[in-house]
Amino acid sequence: MPSKESWSGQKANRTAVHNSKQESRQRDLLMAALGMRPGFQKSSVTIWQPLKLFAYSQLTSLVRRATLKENEHIPKYEKVHSFKVHTFRGPHWCEYCANFMWGLIAQGVKCADCGLNVHKQCSKMVPNDCKPDLKHVKKVYSCDLTTLVKAHFTKRPMVVDMCIREIESRGLNSEGLYRVSGFSDLIEDVKMAFDRDGEKADISVNMYEDINIITGALKLYFRDLPIPLITYDAYPKFIESAKSTDHDEQLEILHEALNLLPPAHCETLHYLMAHLKRVTLHEKENLMNSENLGIVFGPTLMRAPELDAMAALNDIRYQRLVVEMLIKNEDILF
Repeated sequence: MPSKESWSGQKANRTAVHNSKQESRQRDLLMAALGMRPGFQKSSVTIWQPLKLFAYSQLTSLVRRATLKENEHIPKYEKVHSFKVHTFRGPHWCEYCANFMWGLIAQGVKCADCGLNVHKQCSKMVPNDCKPDLKHVKKVYSCDLTTLVKAHFTKRPMVVDMCIREIESRGLNSEGLYRVSGFSDLIEDVKMAFDRDGEKADISVNMYEDINIITGALKLYFRDLPIPLITYDAYPKFIESAKSTDHDEQLEILHEALNLLPPAHCETLHYLMAHLKRVTLHEKENLMNSENLGIVFGPTLMRAPELDAMAALNDIRYQRLVVEMLIKNEDILF
């Protein structure tokens, strides 16, 4: 019967053989990736160790750069799931509790943005970690703003960035910028182009010579948002700031109101206000000051949460003041 030392020796030999084979497989893969012939690899064992260290350092560097790039460009916006009652075909298990979904119809709920399938009772416990998928998010206009930016891995909706870049490149001196309406059918064409092609939509001067088409498309995007850029929850605080007669108090209330906005909404509002401030710098040519822009963008960015038409009508002048204050104090508030 073999001794304990003999068994230990055999085990050590097997481990050494396994490690040697694993090392050999790694060497084969790396040599193949570098385009080296197997014969060269076998006759050049001495270069393997430094070559391995170099390859690992390069891979580590790539991973680090990719991580930094991801952290820099992909914002970590929190988003709740958009659950809707769903009838599943065939057997399904809850992706939260892993238990079976019983029943023939309406067995559970499905997130319209990321496709997560869970029991209805489990949906109340799922964290706000929705990661929208473009196969579910098939449009740009009329899509929730946070859903859109998370689906496209951007800080702001691409339609906002693209339209503003186009306007600033060729339209800042256009008289009545944002006040003059473009041809509605062409604005609808731009909307369809974004819904169909996303960031590949062509809104250049070759396609739409009239800059008012692009400004109209941008305003339409904000009007079509299911939750306004200045959200219903934050709306009362913004209106409160406009009703104040003290300038310092206005800014203080506005700052509190901005903190009530979801991060994606606040980032987009900041980008838009910085753009509108640049528009006012060309006031002599375009005749658009902060007051005029407030008249245009107040009802575009804000909608009263109440259904009372009279109250909403009374708020219009305060909406104008809110946008005017945001433009004038953009560098202080954001």
